[in-house]
Amino acid sequence: MSRRYDSRTTIFSPEGRLYQVEYALEAINHAGTAIGVMSKDGVVLAAERKVTSKLLEQDTSAEKMYILNNNTICAVAGMTADAGILINHIRYSSQVHLKKYNEDIPVETLVKRICDVKQGYTQHGGLRPFGVSFIFAGYDNRYGFQLYTSNPSGNYSGWKATSIGGNNSSAQTLLKQDYKDDLDLEEAKKLALKIQIKN
Repeated sequence: MSRRYDSRTTIFSPEGRLYQVEYALEAINHAGTAIGVMSKDGVVLAAERKVTSKLLEQDTSAEKMYILNNNTICAVAGMTADAGILINHIRYSSQVHLKKYNEDIPVETLVKRICDVKQGYTQHGGLRPFGVSFIFAGYDNRYGFQLYTSNPSGNYSGWKATSIGGNNSSAQTLLKQDYKDDLDLEEAKKLALKIQIKN
């Protein structure tokens, strides 16, 4: 029965699910864990780069962290090729905004723009959702330090601390236990490392 729905990105199953989005989320769950922790004076991102083979040369083709503009960086979990396409789109969008308004794009506006692209790939025939999730960390003058995640469906949300990728649920559980609102940057680094080591 589900074969009628899982090959099409634009048709909901009788349960109200888009199977292609769920398959993209499953691809992300096989990637290395990425963690973001917000503190009073900054945001910490930590990411695990999975080594698939000791014979594979470790170069920059499988990055987990990307600088997007002067005020925003991101960590990636999922398919590197899909991430590369979206990163280029984000950087281009940032530069267009900078040229037009002579200021860096606000962090949430940047996240919204890329999520619009991701969502568009879930509603047009012949396309598939991007198999990648992001944790965005940034700063702007209006809201200060910010932390967001986005998933293949185009949904995004703001967080104080979060994780994506493999072992996501256990990392989230540890973050819930150990996160405090008054963390400083050093404590946030220690928390992110502690969770990466435990996972």
